Amino acid sequence: MPGTMRIAFGSDPNATDLKEALMAVAEARGHTAADLGATDPVYAHVATDVATAVASGDYDRGVLLCGTGIGVSIAANKVPGAYCALVSDVYSAERAQLSNNANLISMGAQTLGLEVAKALLARYLECEFDPESRSGPKVAAITAFERRSASA
Repeated sequence: MPGTMRIAFGSDPNATDLKEALMAVAEARGHTAADLGATDPVYAHVATDVATAVASGDYDRGVLLCGTGIGVSIAANKVPGAYCALVSDVYSAERAQLSNNANLISMGAQTLGLEVAKALLARYLECEFDPESRSGPKVAAITAFERRSASA
């Protein structure tokens, strides 16, 4: 299980209440939660801000929220070094980290109930990627492709 983490949160205005509830969950688990915004209706802005902060190492992980979680995930994944997984069940929240080393997750405030979203966040935060696992070479292939694309 990972130690204390710095977690960046961001959402569009529709997901502000869920963001605040999830920040409280992270803090109750001993993590530092930072609010990087929720007022811009153009979700891509906050998504790329959070993704950039995580990819740069300012934060260990990130959590993004919008109506469905899809838009913020797509936007975040445009940032080099950001690996955002849309999660909707506990197994995918777990595998986002264990199988894919996702440094961000996204969720939909209009598609998930509060208790489900809390459970997803809790499970994601409990997991830590092991590069020596059978998923290690798969994740390495993704990052190698990203490096090749960036230098092209």
